[in-house]
Amino acid sequence: MDTSKKGKCPVMHGANTDTNSSVMSWWPNALNLDILHQHDTKTNPMAENFSYREEFSKLDFEGLKADLKKLMTDSKDWWPADWGHYGGLMIRMAWHSAGTYRIADGRGGSNTGNQRFAPLNSWPDNVNLDKARRLLWPIKQKYGNKISWADLFILAGNMAYESMGFKTFGFGGGREDIWHPEKDIYWGAEKEWLGKDRYSDKADEETLENPLAAVQMGLIYVNPEGVDGKPDPLKTAHAMRVTFKRMAMNDEETVALTAGGHTVGKTHGNGDASILGPSPEGAPIEQQGFGWMNPKGKGNAEHTVSSGLEGAWTTHPNKWNNTYFYLLFTYNWELKKSPAGAWQWEPVNIKEEDKPFDAHIAGVRKNPMMTDADMALKMDPEYRKISERFYNDPEYFAKVFARAWFKLTHRDLGPISRYLGPDVPKEDLIWQDPIPTVNYTLSESEIEELKVKLLNCGLTRAELINTAWDSARTFRCSDYRGGANGARIRLAPQTEWEGNEPKRLEKVLNKFLEIQAGLSKKVSIADLIVLAGSAAVEKAAHEAGVKIKVPFSPGRGDATAEMTDAESFSVLEPIHDGYRNWLKKDYAVKSEELLLDRTQLMGLTAPEMTVLIGGMRVLATNYGATKHGVFTEREGMLTNDFFVNITNMNYMWKPVSDNLYNIVDRKTNQTKWTATRVDLVFGSNSILRAYAEHYAQNDNKEKFVNDFVNAWVKVMNADRFDLKK
Repeated sequence: MDTSKKGKCPVMHGANTDTNSSVMSWWPNALNLDILHQHDTKTNPMAENFSYREEFSKLDFEGLKADLKKLMTDSKDWWPADWGHYGGLMIRMAWHSAGTYRIADGRGGSNTGNQRFAPLNSWPDNVNLDKARRLLWPIKQKYGNKISWADLFILAGNMAYESMGFKTFGFGGGREDIWHPEKDIYWGAEKEWLGKDRYSDKADEETLENPLAAVQMGLIYVNPEGVDGKPDPLKTAHAMRVTFKRMAMNDEETVALTAGGHTVGKTHGNGDASILGPSPEGAPIEQQGFGWMNPKGKGNAEHTVSSGLEGAWTTHPNKWNNTYFYLLFTYNWELKKSPAGAWQWEPVNIKEEDKPFDAHIAGVRKNPMMTDADMALKMDPEYRKISERFYNDPEYFAKVFARAWFKLTHRDLGPISRYLGPDVPKEDLIWQDPIPTVNYTLSESEIEELKVKLLNCGLTRAELINTAWDSARTFRCSDYRGGANGARIRLAPQTEWEGNEPKRLEKVLNKFLEIQAGLSKKVSIADLIVLAGSAAVEKAAHEAGVKIKVPFSPGRGDATAEMTDAESFSVLEPIHDGYRNWLKKDYAVKSEELLLDRTQLMGLTAPEMTVLIGGMRVLATNYGATKHGVFTEREGMLTNDFFVNITNMNYMWKPVSDNLYNIVDRKTNQTKWTATRVDLVFGSNSILRAYAEHYAQNDNKEKFVNDFVNAWVKVMNADRFDLKK
């Protein structure tokens, strides 16, 4: 086509649409701070004072549930429901929304409604879920801001099960929507869909790269055809055990979820998968967000192609029933190819009455099918024991599945205090990290008296600050786990974490217990830890000449060992902390990149990260009391000296090793200080240097202290959901 006569584009062609084009592509090794701006408020259309909690309280919850149940059997011509019921589709949508969760960093999951955006909206494993979301649109439009997309996805899955005759364990709202893609979540290094470059030893499923959980790029769990698309139920069982464990599930929960998820609905592969159109993100504009269009036959109904496997798992796929295990154990199964060419298992000599009816062609029965993961439940010895118990005790199976489904869909919602709505279960579950409530209040005078006691208890200010920091730094805004509330720093496994300096921690905790025992009004250890650190920061600011009061909000409880799943807390162990200038060992990832990852998980911004680093250094809070980055002659005072000296051109910066540098006086050639990469990045990176220069200005000494205190309090209160609007 001759384009020579077309007018020249009046805007920078490709600047807004080519995601591979960026001015920073010239410097691929430059530190990318984008992860700290992941949910920039400028993308959020809600008013600044918008409170989802308040809006949700106005919701006609029972009316919403009724509308969702009605939707399940309101089949549309543009995407007909299987057996006249959208239950299987809605359950898969909810499952895949929640199923991206991984325990290593708490990212993924259903908490943000991120399935609406790339890459998740176009993952191969999410094929045709764009139709499920579009079916929900009239309901979202009706109830508006009172229900988020994120909550709606999960509630739709619950109502799908209930409309099919299954009683769910409950539902908690409280998931707030994001408004743009989470581009900076690491989903794997592969550059092609269904690639598998995430194992140090591809023959060993245990070598799956952290923090990943899925076995291949674009999958939620495991490949339904088998490991690497090669059927082998025992190998698949091993892969399932690894990936489900990384999603916080044990063997019994894994079997229950697999069987319960496959009790209803079907797979779709009646056609040629190679001719499907592009995914939603790459589809032409006239398709209006729909992807994977099938040009053959009807393109839907009996000609739908999704996973490529074809068929239902059970005899009655449109209602909750007990035929999954009946079929699995009653018949022998053989490998077959689906019409789309995918491997699947089908029964040998099955009775006609045990076959499910076709989802769209009246009166026609079809063979059921099983994936390699289903066959793993029969062939793996441990999975088989569990499966046989479920087969012989359907009520027990339903109970376990109900709880596992609730855990799957709520694992990243945080403690029960964040849950909204009348269907929240009364039971406090251990995976919700329960914390007892406190029944005391503290007046301002009582707080001041406590601060004096804590500052004069014989512990150093650095010991008080470090203990408070170590207690709070475990918080993750990804799944709302960790933090100072609960004082789990005094329980296993945290008492033995290397990063918590166990000997120092034991000394401080013993002193706090001594102080607590002498109080006329019992105050939790959790509150004492935070108050002590804040009092020490306040004292350091006063000594630097800035009279400021560090805000303190009492109300933290002390969790017990019985309330704590020690194994599940092991994933929260810090292996690095740039704020305390510590690395557990040398890593392939640069220390400044590790700092950014930790900062984002804590919910901090780039300016907050900067001011906290500068303050923590001059307060001499480094791990092991090292002096790296302590650029001050007034150690222990909350001054802006770190920034003054890192921007001072009277010094040179000379490498000693990969992560150690000497700061040398240009005139005397004498080493003045030492530093790590985390210290020096605030002088080398252009963005971070801009912040550093800001705080180094003579007129910003007081602003530095104020900003540090605000950031400090944010960290201390990050898990105080009772303080949030």
